[in-house]
Amino acid sequence: MSTICVIGAGKWGQALHYALSQNQKCLITSRTKKDIESFVSLDEALACEYLVIAIPAQSIRSWLKDNFVFRNQKVLVAAKGIEASTGEFLQDIYKDFVPNENLGFISGPSFASEVIKGLPAAIVINSASQTYYNEFHTFFPSFIKTYYSDDVMGAEVAGAYKNVLAIASGICDGLELGLNARASLISRGLVEMARFGDHFGAKDETFMGLSGAGDLFLTASSELSRNFRVGLGLAQNKSLDVILEELGEVAEGVKTSEAINKLSIEHNIYTPIAKEVKLILDGKQPSQSLKDLLTS
Repeated sequence: MSTICVIGAGKWGQALHYALSQNQKCLITSRTKKDIESFVSLDEALACEYLVIAIPAQSIRSWLKDNFVFRNQKVLVAAKGIEASTGEFLQDIYKDFVPNENLGFISGPSFASEVIKGLPAAIVINSASQTYYNEFHTFFPSFIKTYYSDDVMGAEVAGAYKNVLAIASGICDGLELGLNARASLISRGLVEMARFGDHFGAKDETFMGLSGAGDLFLTASSELSRNFRVGLGLAQNKSLDVILEELGEVAEGVKTSEAINKLSIEHNIYTPIAKEVKLILDGKQPSQSLKDLLTS
């Protein structure tokens, strides 16, 4: 029987562990030992044939360097983001540790708090290998519908960018600008996301599907989203340090905004919403950003 393990026991990792335990025994591990059923050591985890890695984007390079040993495992990446220090996508980081045909990425609308309740969801497993998908999708329970895509870049851009747009949407709600404004922001954000992705070779249809519009509409319209709550806090003139302390979790959009801004400047890509999010995170008044967006 194939063995599968989730690495990373945050809320998303635990939700995936719950889902993947429905059809087979699924192990879980993390940096600190937790009182979770089927918790194992890292050595035991790395001996599994299939791994689901739910480690945040900004931490994964150092974790892989310090801990990962490739033993022909199939790896499913369950994180979304771009490395802020280098501007590299997750596939660029993982390629030094896992061959392309053994690697895939989760995308799509999937709040951890709903997955762990067994509520229905649909996700995309993105990989260069259809064979990889055929193996991995059988692990998922009946309440999670899976789809296959070979557009890894599109999934990466959409998954990272929507977190930045969710911060912008939270700011919009926090300023009480209304539903018209939020709908306009999200729709123009989708266009901006697709423009950014097109530069890196992503497929247009990815941004109209679960990975793009689906995940964006979810993340940018609910207080269940950590990044949306960051935006709400910024609109209340809270400092970023206070917001993140209150959150108690990683909000990938904060660091991803740095990466997108860096890449947009480097490649001359027009990304006005992401630019303003980065400026607000750096201390610009949200009300001034609103004025600048309306006149740009």
